[in-house]
Amino acid sequence: MNPENIIEVKNLSHSYGDFRAVDNISFNVKKGEFFSFLGPNGAGKSTAINILITLLNLQQGSVFIAGHSLNENPKKVRNSIGIVFQEITLDRDMTVYETLEFHARLYSMPKEEREKRIEYLLNLVELSEKRDDLTKNLSGGMKRRLEIARGLITKPMILFLDEPTIGLDPQTRMKTWDYLREVNKSGTTIFLTTHYMDEADSLSDRISIIDNGKIITTGTPEELKNSLGKDIIYLETSDDNKALKILRDNPEIQDAVKKDSHILIITKSDGAKILPQIMHTLEKNSLKTISVNLKKPSMDDVFLHYTGRALRE
Repeated sequence: MNPENIIEVKNLSHSYGDFRAVDNISFNVKKGEFFSFLGPNGAGKSTAINILITLLNLQQGSVFIAGHSLNENPKKVRNSIGIVFQEITLDRDMTVYETLEFHARLYSMPKEEREKRIEYLLNLVELSEKRDDLTKNLSGGMKRRLEIARGLITKPMILFLDEPTIGLDPQTRMKTWDYLREVNKSGTTIFLTTHYMDEADSLSDRISIIDNGKIITTGTPEELKNSLGKDIIYLETSDDNKALKILRDNPEIQDAVKKDSHILIITKSDGAKILPQIMHTLEKNSLKTISVNLKKPSMDDVFLHYTGRALRE
């Protein structure tokens, strides 16, 4: 195992009957990295993460986490990780403090260390004033923050988060991001699965786009966006098929493809300079421009480019 990596996965596959949910994927996560699986529901994200956290048996492939073989030492793997599940898994009739204390006791944490750790985490996720409240009386955002604190109680080397902000309002999601950045800054490696483009883009050091059980591409957010080209132009004309043939002859255009009711153009240089040329060329060929939109590549554009479909289809 490469000493720079904290997770190494090679040729991982997992099937449910005849359905292959994870299809021969390989990737690594570096120590201290914020790494994300980005993909739609049903892409294989949760299956992959459930294998890594030992909830699903390893069927095919090899996995090493924190220097331990998942197949040979699952207990040592479990002792190295913290987990925040997609669904809320709190005991409704325990208080905030009791929830953290109970989890710390499960791992035989000494009393003095346990008390210090709980106080630190309550401050981190801003729940100190709610320490005596029952979890059933907390808001959705507070419950999620408590689950993050619970996942960190044992000072794990890696924190796994499976769709941690699903169902939260935008303001609470952004606040949750702040907590996760602080956790990562303290040295904890974070492995996130999400179908939110902005979440992966904002938080991740690197992203793997996964769909239909396969990893399609991996890179930093900037690398993935830059892989598309300089700018994106969405164009609708009176005859898109004719326009497409003309546009593909332009040396400043990296790619031009028909997408639904418009043409998607990826430029090699500044789109603002190229756009007037495009409009002039179309006009010379008796083509009318119905609509045009110029923008910088986003993670939505990256996903559309690599998968050929919008994320939430």
